[in-house]
Amino acid sequence: MGRLFLITLEGNIYSCKHCQTHFGLSEDILSKSFHCKHGKAYLFDKVVNVTFGDKEERMMMTGMHIVVDIFCVGCGSIVGWKYEAAHEKSQKYKEGKFILERFKILGPDGSHYMDQEAQIGGSDPDDA
Repeated sequence: MGRLFLITLEGNIYSCKHCQTHFGLSEDILSKSFHCKHGKAYLFDKVVNVTFGDKEERMMMTGMHIVVDIFCVGCGSIVGWKYEAAHEKSQKYKEGKFILERFKILGPDGSHYMDQEAQIGGSDPDDA
């Protein structure tokens, strides 16, 4: 395996809960009102230090989307997904944007989010 080059961000950083690899800045959050199977999720305009899985069609609460899962380059854990395409015209704004699952990342203050509902009953891997 080659040498790993990571982008280091400055400011209010969201990072991997396992290895603290930087993913994004709070200023790049477009929405905090998305949901996934572990609870809350954030829609980011851009993220760094991720790799991409295969494209797949996935049914979300807002309709069918083509997405790719995103993984931390530091530890390989899945941290969310990227919207490649939306079938519904009203959902086109998501194309090229990233979802980071709050349960899988650390906040800018180093806090780890834990959703009580997700621990008890869980929910579908859908967005809001």
